Amino acid sequence: MRVKTSFLCQVCGHQAPRWLGRCPDCGRWNSLKEERLPATGPGRAGNPGVAGSKATPINEIEIIGEDRLETGIGELDRVLGGGVIPGSVILIGGDPGIGKTTLLLQALPKLAMAGEKVLYVSGEESPRQIKMRAQRLAVEDPALFILAETSLETIFKSIHELQPTVVVVDSIQTVYTDQITSAPGSISQVQEVAGQLMGFAKRSGVPVFIIGHVTKEGAIAGPRLLEHIVDTVLYFEGDRGHAYRILRAVKNRFGSTNEIGVFTMKDAGLEEVGNPSELFLAERPERSTGSVVVSSLEGSRPILVELQALVSSTSYAMPKRMANGVELNRVSLLLAVMEKRLGLHFSGQDVYVNVVGGLQIEEPAVDVGIALAITSSLRERPIDHRTVVLGEMGLGGEVRAISQVDLRLREAAKMGFRRCLLPERNLAKLEPVEGMELVGIREIGDALDAAFA
Repeated sequence: MRVKTSFLCQVCGHQAPRWLGRCPDCGRWNSLKEERLPATGPGRAGNPGVAGSKATPINEIEIIGEDRLETGIGELDRVLGGGVIPGSVILIGGDPGIGKTTLLLQALPKLAMAGEKVLYVSGEESPRQIKMRAQRLAVEDPALFILAETSLETIFKSIHELQPTVVVVDSIQTVYTDQITSAPGSISQVQEVAGQLMGFAKRSGVPVFIIGHVTKEGAIAGPRLLEHIVDTVLYFEGDRGHAYRILRAVKNRFGSTNEIGVFTMKDAGLEEVGNPSELFLAERPERSTGSVVVSSLEGSRPILVELQALVSSTSYAMPKRMANGVELNRVSLLLAVMEKRLGLHFSGQDVYVNVVGGLQIEEPAVDVGIALAITSSLRERPIDHRTVVLGEMGLGGEVRAISQVDLRLREAAKMGFRRCLLPERNLAKLEPVEGMELVGIREIGDALDAAFA
């Protein structure tokens, strides 16, 4: 077979005949790497078993009700939308050592409980190493089969002989196919292997879990096309210095991408956290300046988290602004509104904002909470520890209504909070909550008066 050399962008897959400093498609610098490709180019195998099917009018297509496969791990099932869809391909990414393999090893026994076989393919560890890890997790199910292999052709041969109901590939960067001459982990190999695994899953109805490495920027290594090929993309996040882990969906063709799953890492493996609010508020002091509790909605789940702010005199010509867990630009915008509408001055102050627990909050419903935490630190006045704060803040200083207030209030009442500051428009539509005082606020100035009354 005639082989040629080409340069492929490791981000978007753009192919160029010579090296370029910047990819003309995605604009990334220094992303083109030299690879040896067959003359027909990458991806020629497409999705085996899918191509060549006959076109059918949409009204003649029969939908067969297929139950989702439950993994037995409620938090994982929640993020997947209720379980695993037969024939789906699920990509899981995360930092090394974060617990990706542990999560799947704990999920596979439940999938094999019906007497069916499940296959775990590892290209990084030997069967003995996986056995040692499984023993620590108390996973000894004889229906779980381990295969240490990196050749895709050999993997498909084992699948044909074993006929498993679920397949796990760990990891996609270590698997190669003989149809591509480049090295394992290259962009052409990853595309081809992922395409063939997708074709197998759609043809057979067997769900395939793929574990992917991540780059130092936190993105899954390999071409962006990989995330487009698969049905679901999950990220397993967390600081290895802490015990908690967060599973988040960034793409899901069969469910919401707003749900998260929360786990804690124990000696015996991952343990589900049924009430994340209790975890994130466990060590909160009762009277501390710069501390406010807010409610963040993750899909259908309200989570109470602590926001902390620290305001201190700066020793720099340009004061520092740092934010962890919320967008820095959002904090800068809120500081500008507070200076303009409240007359507060931050030009000589360093401002730090942190979300306790490492949770990333993107919704604007925590704006008022951020503003109150900053003001509390600036004035050295604590906010009552039984108060929860809700509301989005506009550029005019007005407090705007937010969604799903009833869910947030029920969670706050369950956690023992007795007072809530919330937008006045939301208050007008709410039923009274037993044991909780609801205070409507129209402007950010009203929020400060109510918080420090």
